[in-house]
Amino acid sequence: MIPRILLAAGLAALMVVTGVTSYLYLGSRQSRVVAPIQKPPTATPLPKALTLSGTLYLAQSGALYSYSAGRFHTLTAQDGWMHPAVTPDGTGLIAVKRNVMFSDVYSMTRLGQVTAQLTHNQAAPRDRWDTGANAWSFYPRLNADGGTLWMSYDGPKYANNGYFDVDFAVWTVPVGAPIQQGRMWTTSNDYTGGDVQPVPVAGGGIIYTKYSYDENSNRVGQLWHTNRAGSYGRELTPQSASCSQPSISPDGGRIAMICSYGKQVSNLVVAGWSGSGLGALNTLISDQMVAQPIWAPDGSGIAYLAPGVAAGPFQLWFLPKNAYDPPAPSPVPTPTPTPGGPHSGPLPSPTPSPIPPPPVVKPIQITFIQGFDATSPLAWLG
Repeated sequence: MIPRILLAAGLAALMVVTGVTSYLYLGSRQSRVVAPIQKPPTATPLPKALTLSGTLYLAQSGALYSYSAGRFHTLTAQDGWMHPAVTPDGTGLIAVKRNVMFSDVYSMTRLGQVTAQLTHNQAAPRDRWDTGANAWSFYPRLNADGGTLWMSYDGPKYANNGYFDVDFAVWTVPVGAPIQQGRMWTTSNDYTGGDVQPVPVAGGGIIYTKYSYDENSNRVGQLWHTNRAGSYGRELTPQSASCSQPSISPDGGRIAMICSYGKQVSNLVVAGWSGSGLGALNTLISDQMVAQPIWAPDGSGIAYLAPGVAAGPFQLWFLPKNAYDPPAPSPVPTPTPTPGGPHSGPLPSPTPSPIPPPPVVKPIQITFIQGFDATSPLAWLG
């Protein structure tokens, strides 16, 4: 029998390789020599700030902020907060609070006041420093009626011949119920980090990111869809694209994501969604390290995080709708012949004027020195 303390140490080492540290990857993709990160200013609007519709919610250094009318508002202290999501009725938020050995999901008002603790992942007092006895919940979402909590969850952990499986799987649990009443929806691949960032879809089921290893032993992400707990589900993107971080458009017809295609990049990619499958992957941005895309509730564009300078902290950007849905060109009017003119017989067909290509629409940088958490999804209330 392996001593309990060795099991705990082994589990901790395993988590460094797979589970929690997989989640932290993007947050490490920034230079330590750039200007220090500054808290978002909340006293006055940003100079020449782009005014987005509704309210956007972001995380920075363990605190949650909202952004509306060109101004940031502080919602929480720097106390491990991340992963905000808007409740389906738009009256509040849910978010994760991360501690040293565990993390939990809470509900709060739109102003950041905590109203309830929805999970209880800290171990009993006698086991609190046993890594395997604690659990982590990340990426919470509520279903359409607000009665079911979706999340990535790494417990319960079992010891089989000295092996602890700490990869995340997608779970559901009735809001306010203990995890014993929860259901595991997906089965993750061992030693990959698991299944993360579930997004409920219309008609039931979820789209989520599943990590695995390709034929060259590279860890890659894929978007998967499943509509039944315990079912195998189906892949939506190929391993070669290495896609993750799905976000569904307000009309439910498209999905934004990031894809790396096996390189040290993260492109902003959009594909049509039929309810059961994806259309062609259309790359919108390929020259930035894009993270956490989210659609504007009014359909005006896509917000995302990306460094403002090479290897710099992640800033807030906005890509207007015309970048991926350009307006139709105006029809060229046909000349009308003048009655009694000098021409006799049929007039020659007019030469159509060339239709100019639509103007190139570039993303707009909103912040410059803030440095937001690139591993924390954004939330947007219309």
